[in-house]
Order: sequence, then structure tokens, then C-alpha cells
Amino acid sequence: MTEPQLVRTLPGVALDEMVALAELRVRTDRKYIVDDETLAQLLESQADTVAILDIDARREFNYETVYFDTANLDLYRAAATGRRRRFKVRTRVYVASDVAVLEVKLKDGRGRTVKKGFDYSPVNRERLTREGAAFVEELVGRPGLAATLQPVLTTRYRRMTIVDRAAQSRATIDRGLVCTDKEGRTVAMGDVIIESKSDLAASPIDRWLWRRGYRPIRISKCCTSMAAMQPDLPSNKWHRTLKRHFPQPQSAFS
Repeated sequence: MTEPQLVRTLPGVALDEMVALAELRVRTDRKYIVDDETLAQLLESQADTVAILDIDARREFNYETVYFDTANLDLYRAAATGRRRRFKVRTRVYVASDVAVLEVKLKDGRGRTVKKGFDYSPVNRERLTREGAAFVEELVGRPGLAATLQPVLTTRYRRMTIVDRAAQSRATIDRGLVCTDKEGRTVAMGDVIIESKSDLAASPIDRWLWRRGYRPIRISKCCTSMAAMQPDLPSNKWHRTLKRHFPQPQSAFS
């Protein structure tokens, strides 16, 4: 999967400027699944108004994310049943720079996303250190929770981030998603996941996609892929996405 040609011609934006323009740690997320051709058309349509994150002349970055849950998958089940106040715990490694962060991603009572990060060592990506455990428990208000969490899923993909300076919004573009659970089962997705991140108002990217018949879709890299690999889990929330976009998982021994 090659990088879209237009990516090289878009103006670049440095990480610190992107954060200043559109950090949006409290935001509304809308997700879409498109093919490569639609992605190319979208980038062309926004070329006069967006910039792309550029770090050391790189514009697409490899991510590795490890998700944590209880033995009973309580965090997954909270998401699957639409519990209003829920959260995810994950470590994320930015592969090119070998930098990592421990993140807690919370949904507030209004459905908005609040994300908090804690600098972390890549060597600890699959465990919660004492400091990491304290960070998680303080944010979610559940003493003792961290001791029950274990790594359940690893996702890998490539990400580009574009920023609309005028609208103060941004969008991530994820390609080449591969997910592996703790049993070694794997699912891969060939389509492109676009996630717009803005305040309550729709962004120009949202409106462009809506005009072409695309609507926000229910997908969680973590939860949807786990549902694909474990059909006995509750998954009605993602039924349409699973049917249309996720193939049957492959065993580690196949």
C-alpha cells in the first residue's frame, strides 16, 4: 500500500504547531471507512486548506498499540453495551522514534472523548508499572483496578494526520491495520479509516464526506477486531462494520 501521491505536495506542519492549532484532547470523534480512491479525492479537495504532520521529512508513521483489559474483558463489554461512562487503557509506541505513552481514553456523559497521556518506556508496553498503575487508577477513580488489567490486543497500522488551520480541526488517516490478540489470532483490514476530530461542530472533512454519501460508522480498532476474532463476545454495536469490512481471523498456527 503506497503513500498517496498528493501527500508529498501538501504543506507540512510541525508537531508543536499541530498541537497548538488543534490539540483537541476533549473532542468529538467521527469515523469513516473509505477506499484508497476516495482518500485521494478527499486529500485533493482539501489541498488548499490543510497541512500534514511532518516530522523529519516523514509524513506517515508506524504505530503499535497494546490494549489492556480484565480477564472478563470488562472494558470491552462496557464499550459493546454503550455504557455512557467508559474508558480504555493502552500503551502506544511511535515506532520510528521509539517513544511511547500510556494513555487513558475516557468517554464522558455526553459522549465526548477525553484523552490523558503519561510518558512511558517502550520496554514496558505490555505491562503497567507502579507509576503507570497509579496514573490509570487516579484518572478512572477505581483503586486496585490496575492489578486486574492485562494486555489483550496489539494493533499495528500506519497513520497520517492532517490539520485544517482555519477550522481548527484535524483528522487521522490510518492504513494497513493488523490486529493480533493474546491467543495469536490475527485480522487485517485493507480499507482506510478516517477519524475527524473537532469540537461539537462538523469539520470541513466531515461535510465533504457527507456530501458523497459517507456517514460516521461504528468502529473501534480494539473492540471491533476483538469481536471479529471472538464471535461469542457481544458485538451488535459493530455488526454492520464487522460484516462489511472485517474478514475471518487467521490462526497463529494456520
